[in-house]
Amino acid sequence: MYADLGLDFIDVRLASALFGLALGLAFGVLAQRTRFCLRRAVAGAPEDRRSAAGVWLTALAVALVGTQAIVALGLVGFSEHRFFVSEVPVLAILAGGLMFGAGMVLTRGCISRLTVLGASGNLRALTVVLIFAVVAHATLKGVLAPLRTSLASATVDFGDMTGFASLPGGAWGWTAVLALLAVAVAIRSGNRPGVLLLAALLGALVPLGWVGTGYVLYDDFDPIALESLSFTAPATESLFFVIASTSIPAGFGTGLIAGTLLGALLAALVSRSFAWASFDSPHQTGRYAAGAALMGVGGVLAGGCTVGAGLAGVPTLSFAATLALVAIAVGGAVTGRLLPEGATSPSLRGSGAQGTRPQALPAE
Repeated sequence: MYADLGLDFIDVRLASALFGLALGLAFGVLAQRTRFCLRRAVAGAPEDRRSAAGVWLTALAVALVGTQAIVALGLVGFSEHRFFVSEVPVLAILAGGLMFGAGMVLTRGCISRLTVLGASGNLRALTVVLIFAVVAHATLKGVLAPLRTSLASATVDFGDMTGFASLPGGAWGWTAVLALLAVAVAIRSGNRPGVLLLAALLGALVPLGWVGTGYVLYDDFDPIALESLSFTAPATESLFFVIASTSIPAGFGTGLIAGTLLGALLAALVSRSFAWASFDSPHQTGRYAAGAALMGVGGVLAGGCTVGAGLAGVPTLSFAATLALVAIAVGGAVTGRLLPEGATSPSLRGSGAQGTRPQALPAE
């Protein structure tokens, strides 16, 4: 398709990077304005959860319908995608999802939200993103790779039934059920219509990503991976590109991360919400570092983050992606109960005999 459109005067990998940049730019703006984050929906303040869930589920509903529409039109297919392998690494997905969920509570945001916050001046978030990328890369190809391969070896054979489309009701039956449930929650979430509209536009970026990489940029002679919104692999790609750009060209993931940072920065500046923020204490720094490491390992084991496996993965109707999202949500909810919203983080306020006093963590 890429050559047929007469676009082959641009290298397809460069074109994918530019497409990722544009998609990330839109995601960054929309995510910054809607405060898009699954962590808030499963482990945020009680008065905040319904609103956050409404935003997230609105985006998911649109992503579901849009993704299945492009499949029905024959623009893309997921039969060869990693979400639909017959031997599903269930143990790795469950362990990774629980770790990621715990990590996003410790860092007070999933990796996509922290990328957006980092562009808004939050140095805590930028630190987490950097640690996350390093640990994720170590899990993919470095010292933690043996852990990944060991857990991934425990698989369950799903045969041909790797997604909801193979169950009674078919793809559109399950799409309708899941989308209607999501919309019902969104309507009762108390969000303003304008916020839900922005969330819907954010969800529409998912099928746009699939079409862009799997149809428009498809080239028989120089194929690129079928991808959409995701932050685990793109974070590692971006890290590698930054330190070795002369030998590793930018791709879709690198453009996506760069675009998200730029879009969130522009949205923060325009809305005058840009503000510098940093760590309050060594204890808080350690907590965020631990959470970043958990998300780095967990995102790789689970096959994606709340966006890659959740917002983009679940709309493919993959069992593996859905299992990952459920595990992430459970991990976040359980950790949120152990460390509820408003939990205190010791901050050194002096060296008196009474020791340290607790200080409430900021909202994000």
